[in-house]
Amino acid sequence: MKSILAIAMVMVLIGNPLTAAGQEKVSVATMPPVVVKTEPQSGDIKVDPKMKEIRVTFSKKMMDKSMSWSTVSEDTTAESTGEPKYLADGKTCVLPVKLQPKKTYAFWLNSQ
Repeated sequence: MKSILAIAMVMVLIGNPLTAAGQEKVSVATMPPVVVKTEPQSGDIKVDPKMKEIRVTFSKKMMDKSMSWSTVSEDTTAESTGEPKYLADGKTCVLPVKLQPKKTYAFWLNSQ
């Protein structure tokens, strides 16, 4: 039996840099970090429920202890088996979890 994992994320694509009067030029360097990768892949419907962690990789280094894994609803929240932590790259946050078969999971990342 497989679990379904869905992670809410926003991707930002920048074409030509834009500027407004008196504002800094918009560029990859000035934009906030975005999610560039999830493990398992966001939207995957064939996730092994034996998977022990969810990984989210951002486009830039993040501040440690600043990650917020917000829940969409009680029914879509994975059971956490530990505290989230960043890997040495400073971009990948890992959440230890216990997944159940035939269940959809969803998170908001760094939500207020």
